[in-house]
Amino acid sequence: MSASAPLSPQHDIGTLYSDHHSWLQGWLGKKLGNTFDAADLAQDTFTRILDSRNVTTVQEPRAYLTTVAKGLLINWYQRQALERAYLDALSVLPEQQAPSVEQRYIILETLHEIDRMLDALPAKVKHTFLLSQIEGMKYEAIAQQLDVSLISVKRYMKQAFLHCLSFME
Repeated sequence: MSASAPLSPQHDIGTLYSDHHSWLQGWLGKKLGNTFDAADLAQDTFTRILDSRNVTTVQEPRAYLTTVAKGLLINWYQRQALERAYLDALSVLPEQQAPSVEQRYIILETLHEIDRMLDALPAKVKHTFLLSQIEGMKYEAIAQQLDVSLISVKRYMKQAFLHCLSFME
């Protein structure tokens, strides 16, 4: 199958996988410089597609795979940055205060969950929430920094809190 041939109704995720998996993994490998992570992200790309839609409607398989993979790649880079920041913060702790390897893993997994949860928020809502909860800024200061009204900051915070609460149920 050519790189731009649309999938016909008789094609399925298996055909998409067999026709394009090697290409996608190679593309990701070039982006990451790492075949192990490229293999994981290629697999995640097909898993995402399998979970999301019928592939018979895809007109440009490689363009579609690239779009899905880019989103996963961005998330992967964000997770890596989050992990580096956490590990950098741990590196300055005295050894007796540093969490165990098991605790580190649990904390990193929790940070990833929080990050995924916050990524579902609109950008301004997420930014407002982080300024308030991480930076400790008052609502008035956030309004000035973001150049929005105080009522908008309150609305954004309400939206963020309700979103967080929905994950706790």
